[in-house]
Amino acid sequence: MSRLPHPSPERMASFVSLNCSFPLQPPPSASSSSSSSSLSSPQSQPRKLIDILSSTCHQTTTTATRTTPASTPPPHNNYGGCSNLIKPIVVNGEPPTFVSAPGRRIVAVGDLHGDLDKTRSALEIAGVLSSDGQDLWIGGETVLVQLGDILDRGEDEIAILSLLRSLDIQAKADGGAVFQVNGNHETMNVDGDFRYVDSGAFDECTDFLEHLEECEYNWEEAFASWVDVSERQRDERKRSQSYWGPWNLVKRQKGVIARSALLRPGGPLASELARHAVILKIDDWVFCHGGLLPHHVSYGIERINKEVSHWMRGLGNTDSYLETPFIATRGYDSVVWNRLYSRDISDLYDYQISQIESILEETLQAVGGRRMVVGHTPQPMGANCKFNCSIWRIDVGMSSGVLDSRPEVLEIRGNKARVIRSKRDGFSELQVVDHV
Repeated sequence: MSRLPHPSPERMASFVSLNCSFPLQPPPSASSSSSSSSLSSPQSQPRKLIDILSSTCHQTTTTATRTTPASTPPPHNNYGGCSNLIKPIVVNGEPPTFVSAPGRRIVAVGDLHGDLDKTRSALEIAGVLSSDGQDLWIGGETVLVQLGDILDRGEDEIAILSLLRSLDIQAKADGGAVFQVNGNHETMNVDGDFRYVDSGAFDECTDFLEHLEECEYNWEEAFASWVDVSERQRDERKRSQSYWGPWNLVKRQKGVIARSALLRPGGPLASELARHAVILKIDDWVFCHGGLLPHHVSYGIERINKEVSHWMRGLGNTDSYLETPFIATRGYDSVVWNRLYSRDISDLYDYQISQIESILEETLQAVGGRRMVVGHTPQPMGANCKFNCSIWRIDVGMSSGVLDSRPEVLEIRGNKARVIRSKRDGFSELQVVDHV
């Protein structure tokens, strides 16, 4: 594991300089490289990522990988650890784009917007997170998909990202997997748009950089341990917080600069987000934040994922990739902004509804899918499906910074899908209609 340069004694002073540069880059992860890897299933209880890596910030980690020759088929990863009765998960694309997960239970979670408590609640009712406060994966061979918009409107953004990374490591060891897709708020922040950032999130960025320094700039270990450290840091910050005076202005400026350093294209947190797709196809289910359209499919969904990833990594001016991938991240009909399928259709004419359904059917046929799952637009009445259940809308605005509604998740088993609202309230189930 390579370590990043240790900062000069003037590091903290540089935070209050608008010309501050912070050349941190996380090392490439095995899951986002063009290599194949397999993980064997441990016989013991699942462990959190920080336990798997180390209990301190000073122990390096390694991941076994195998280089794929240039003449082989497209790169893929095998998620091992599964039983002999079920085939391994196979992932193609960099970032992951096409996934084969035969026989797996799939759970999809919508927008989280910086609310760690609601995130944990959603994952607990999904049956993948332990309820003992230890953040253990209990989902076995389940595949978890988070549909983006982890950033903005809440103060625990990096902590949620850290938690999901921890669960991904644990899930792979059990034959499961955790996937994320980037939403419009991820792309907005990488583009420098901080309009919807919670004040506590700026503070989290400052605190995280200090934690990264304490970990001697070992990104993997600092990121892994942050979910455990962040809540203590947040409580200490609130106890000593002053809402008035010039220090608060300096503190905010430090937070803005810290966030810019982390999330600028090529920054360490932007490069972390670059590990994830904006469009993910698991078997015949399509997952994206806003909505996929026919011209997106014609352009190429793997091409879109690569262009967004290159842009986030700061490679947007090379290899003929656009500096800002417009088709994915900009415009009302881009992948992360599209609301065609998730809007309220009660005010539309029948012919308009038929047009939307026709577009959806054309898109699914073009991409070789049967159903699509989207977030992005809060559904006040809860997660639901439309157009003969070809589209599922699962953003319920659960974050306290949005609607503060109760968490809901979508569970997919074969050709059936159901909305799980809570263990106490039970669930509602809807049959998913097969498309011929």
